[in-house]
Amino acid sequence: MDRTRPSTAGIRGGSGFLGRRRAAVAAGIAGILLGTLSGPAAATTDPGTDAPAAVACPANLTGRATCYTGRDADGAYYAIAVPKNWNRSLVVHAHGGPDLGAESDPERSTGDLERWSVMVDEGYAWAGSSYRRGGYGTRMAAADTEKVRRLFVAEFGEPKRTYVHGQSWGGDVAAKVVETYGAGKRGPYDGALLTNGVLGGGSRGYDYRVDLRAVYQYYCRNHPRPTEVQYPLWEGLREGSTMTSAGLRARLQECTGFESAPQDRSAAQQRNLDDILGVTGVPERTLESHLRFATFTFRDIVHNRLGGRNPFGNQGVRYSGSHDDRALNAGVERFSADPTAVRDLSYDSDLTGKVDIPVLTLHAIDDPTAFVEHESAYRDSLRGAGRERNLVQTFSRESEHSGLSDSEYANSIAALDSWVRTGRKPTAKSVAASCPAFDADHGTGCFYDPGFRPGSYASKVNARPGGLRWPALSSGQERAWSRIDGVGIAP
Repeated sequence: MDRTRPSTAGIRGGSGFLGRRRAAVAAGIAGILLGTLSGPAAATTDPGTDAPAAVACPANLTGRATCYTGRDADGAYYAIAVPKNWNRSLVVHAHGGPDLGAESDPERSTGDLERWSVMVDEGYAWAGSSYRRGGYGTRMAAADTEKVRRLFVAEFGEPKRTYVHGQSWGGDVAAKVVETYGAGKRGPYDGALLTNGVLGGGSRGYDYRVDLRAVYQYYCRNHPRPTEVQYPLWEGLREGSTMTSAGLRARLQECTGFESAPQDRSAAQQRNLDDILGVTGVPERTLESHLRFATFTFRDIVHNRLGGRNPFGNQGVRYSGSHDDRALNAGVERFSADPTAVRDLSYDSDLTGKVDIPVLTLHAIDDPTAFVEHESAYRDSLRGAGRERNLVQTFSRESEHSGLSDSEYANSIAALDSWVRTGRKPTAKSVAASCPAFDADHGTGCFYDPGFRPGSYASKVNARPGGLRWPALSSGQERAWSRIDGVGIAP
């Protein structure tokens, strides 16, 4: 396999990224480096966009890359790295989340650069956006991801090949980038790498958290408490509430004792915990994070993005796995989604499967956050759109969500690049076989299971009426909705 690699001298890891832009020296340093790397800029940046300012690289890239930061015209901070021995290809990164801050976070893109420095180690230039604001908005995040690609081209010239990489919710964002900006042979993207992606989209991809929110309240009765202002559970949290993550954690501990050793829990706490986990399928180690999403991110989606309308429903769902399923189903709160809210969330975040470029996915089999069955939803979406030929899925025996083995990331981007350059489609088996060569450099292990195939999405998540057909959003429906003013989620 053709591999262009930077020097591996030095030790990876160390201190965090130094995110302060050096405006005073930006023009001179950037001008010199632009001439050295690619000659005159290929285009101009949008008015109001900061020109990339040279900054100190993360410690794990010191001496091996030149790094830049800036802010685009929409207010999104970004970070860029160009390795010393650039292979002339670019990886554009879409980060996960979503973060819930009101403004763009300058530390997000710089932190992502440090975290995904393996791509730079492999010789790829890297560019990532912090997105213009926090909160939900897949199309907004996709637009900001595309904008940082254009900014890179304007400053450094057109790469030979461009790949988009998304992790977690960023997998949904990157998949949306592929469908929106990578369509056709003349699109700017040559391939996509989606890792531990939330590929079920927004209208179905959070149904297990909807179930968690309802089931938790049935057993715990403290979110809200009977003495507090009541609100429908689909809101996640009422608008204006001052509850914090620490406050939510205290209520979860009160009800389930999840932070305590099993022998220190009361019998009631243990039964509540067993029932909640048994019914929802949420792992104990990520119970708090899922409930946090079903509280604070749901509030953001409902109140900040959909004007108080409800995109979630659990009518027709029969819950099972508790010590008394009949009582649970009789007593759990039921609610129906507002069709206009479902429409807007679906248009924003669901995937049509209309993919015209190679897509390689990597997913931890025991991912406790974005269940591996998201991959089945994505495959079924591409199959439904007649584009399954453009997809290769690989699976790792790892059990983490936020980060996989660097050896596997390096191997994955190389396998995608080879597919694009040669036209020879890899297989799960061939990708697994090529990993040890990368592990010799990175030493983080290869954990592929080439024979693994996940069950259907419905085998893990309770399907709602009509929820068995994929894609959740057809390309025809997307076109029709795109002609209606105000459809979707505003940037």
